[in-house]
Amino acid sequence: MTRPHGRIRAIATKGEQAVTSFEDAAALSRAESGLAVISTLRDDGGIQASVVNIAFMRHPLTDIEVVAFVTYGAVKLAHLRARPQASATVRSGWRWATVEGVAEIIGPDDPRPGVDAVRLRLLLREVFLAAGGTHDDWHTYDRVMAEQRRTAVFLTPTRIYGP
Repeated sequence: MTRPHGRIRAIATKGEQAVTSFEDAAALSRAESGLAVISTLRDDGGIQASVVNIAFMRHPLTDIEVVAFVTYGAVKLAHLRARPQASATVRSGWRWATVEGVAEIIGPDDPRPGVDAVRLRLLLREVFLAAGGTHDDWHTYDRVMAEQRRTAVFLTPTRIYGP
């Protein structure tokens, strides 16, 4: 397949659908400062999409490869609570990859056994740092995350694809 800016190499093919690896998708994400489009399902069956900073990382609690991000969007979280299926699409130039999966939410309104307030504070930092974030004042960062009731979302891949 040829695009205006060069040739795209398929990693592997399955039928006519090219398949991309977790590592390939992570590389595309890093090329664009970790920006991705997160798509969730609305209750009417439509799609809600937003741009967020993501991290391709190992889940800090389960050690499974996940796409992670921190959010506080009431709409996005409501969609994920009701229907945890979601996708993350990353791109760099004409190359792109989509990771579909099931989202796990861990936050002040979505507690998980074994994750107390201290562990949640550190978990939010881990995702933020893995997504390329930096901060000069962690006390302020932690305070704002708590005030905004920020939540960590971990998308466990069930399908990864791209051109």
